[in-house]
Amino acid sequence: MTIPTRVISILLLAAASTLMAQPDDTIKLKPSYFEVNDFVNDNEACLRCHGEMKFKIEDPGSERSIHKRMYPDLIIDREAYYTSVHKTFSCTDCHSYDFNTFPHNIETRVEEQFLCMDCHGYDETFAQYHFEDIETEFQESIHNIDEFTCWKCHDPHSYKVFMRNADDLKEAILYDNNMCLKCHANFDRFTLLTDREEINVLDAHDWLPNQTAHIRSVRCIECHTEINDSILIAHKILPKTEAVQRCTECHSSDSRLMHTLYKFQSREGRRSGFVNGVMMNNTYVIGANQVPLMDKFSFLILGLTILGIAFHTFLRIRKQKTD
Repeated sequence: MTIPTRVISILLLAAASTLMAQPDDTIKLKPSYFEVNDFVNDNEACLRCHGEMKFKIEDPGSERSIHKRMYPDLIIDREAYYTSVHKTFSCTDCHSYDFNTFPHNIETRVEEQFLCMDCHGYDETFAQYHFEDIETEFQESIHNIDEFTCWKCHDPHSYKVFMRNADDLKEAILYDNNMCLKCHANFDRFTLLTDREEINVLDAHDWLPNQTAHIRSVRCIECHTEINDSILIAHKILPKTEAVQRCTECHSSDSRLMHTLYKFQSREGRRSGFVNGVMMNNTYVIGANQVPLMDKFSFLILGLTILGIAFHTFLRIRKQKTD
């Protein structure tokens, strides 16, 4: 027999009067956390459980205590949080004050979460990032399915802005690709959102020459999104049948990489004399890294060579006639 949700909530609230989570006195908070966040001590009310692999529950009445393992997806890494884009936040800026009750009741656990647009949408402070256009793209994406939200890719407790200010492009590519692979290479997570059969990512891309080099050098979204020059990173994920599979899309003088992966580089960096000169600092893309002056010089040498051969042939024919 199924127990009604209301009954479960009452039982949990009753338990909350005698059970409480105990903090771990061995936790050492870094001074840097206090430098970026005014709510570090308040946040510890949550992180004393959600920041640890395990937590302890004590019953003051019986003096009995037990240790419980924290569900991995609910563990918040303090270092990641206090270096993320939301590092200045208090937990209760986004989560209900009802979470101050322990154990948390059912209604609180399944409360609707804030999403990016709830804070960033239609706000002039964030106008340069075009969140409204990102939302539109997401609505047209194959990721627009039930229970799939911004947080499936951009963990609000650890997300960092890598690509926009990338000093190490390889690290930024790895970071972005891991957003995709944490579901597409982990079938347990993948099945939370779909009933599709398991797909091996490498086998699905067996048509791609030198897979390792491509995976290290470009992001998944280079081939799996539409180009959009108005937003920083395209969010319209295409069906696999529409993904890029033509080598010349990237391996050409008009490489799509200049509209995707390298769009964050300064415009001045693109004026080094190469058509796609900005790539030279990071990688060499056959067919894309070209020097227009060298092309012209090569055609000049070829033309002079052909002219020399023709002139030499002309002189030989003339000499034979005179003989």
